[in-house]
Amino acid sequence: MVYEIIIIGGGPAGLTAAIYAGRARLKTLLLEKGLPGGRAATTEIIENYSGFPSGIGGPELMQRMEEQARNFGAEIKTLCEVSSVTLKEDYKIVAANNQEYSAKTIILASGAQATRLNIPGEKEFTGRGISYCATCDGAFFKDKKVLVVGGGDAAVEEALFLTRFAKSVTIVHRRDTLRAAKILEERVRKNPKINFVWNSELAKISGDSSVKEVILYNKLNNKEISLEIDGVFIYIGSKPNTDFVKDLINLDSKSYILTDEKLQTSIEGIFAAGDVRHNKLKQVAVAVGEGSIAAISAQKFLEEHL
Repeated sequence: MVYEIIIIGGGPAGLTAAIYAGRARLKTLLLEKGLPGGRAATTEIIENYSGFPSGIGGPELMQRMEEQARNFGAEIKTLCEVSSVTLKEDYKIVAANNQEYSAKTIILASGAQATRLNIPGEKEFTGRGISYCATCDGAFFKDKKVLVVGGGDAAVEEALFLTRFAKSVTIVHRRDTLRAAKILEERVRKNPKINFVWNSELAKISGDSSVKEVILYNKLNNKEISLEIDGVFIYIGSKPNTDFVKDLINLDSKSYILTDEKLQTSIEGIFAAGDVRHNKLKQVAVAVGEGSIAAISAQKFLEEHL
């Protein structure tokens, strides 16, 4: 069986692409390594998605997108992890779970994963005080004390954003200087809500139903200190899920997929959308927009190459 479009990844970008492809009556297959929804499905409340004034639960929003994609005829296979994409004549061959699927076009929407610290308490409190996205969850910490881990541009930008809500923001960095751009450093140093803990690492997170306390380890004096904290935001990098196409298409220096304005990759007929793509903003709204663009671009590619 040859599909007209195979979508790899079932987050907001992939599901939106499936909605548009299915609505265009294209034979569409979506492959998701876990369950549909991606990282958005792990967000308790999404407050900045248009059309939901009181916010909407991440799992509910993703469930609605999945239902809509299925209603338009898209076939969705879950727990189906893609291991490779290869080219054979005019077709793209997708290998997943010891099976091969053929397609005329592919949309890569496999997302990215935040780099984890892998410390005690991180897994248990993710979504219950631990976040990897201040713009997603910052409003939940109004008048609270929060911790930001990291010293690069992302960490500093998010720390500044959190000062709109939080009572105080503590930046913990393993070095004694920030790696962020100088203009950002100047801004955080001038902000009265922000303080720093240098040469230190986050060692442990604890609490009850939510985060209440953290343990910081100072690498210079080998001492630990305890801080009462309501929220922890971790920014030590992210990794796009592109290992399965790293030898096929062009990636940037951080392994994100490079595309043109039509979201086509360096290979004709292969498109990319969402967090896996080289872009500036990782948000559900952006992923949804890119998913629709990628699907329409794939549809036009099919029309031109029939």
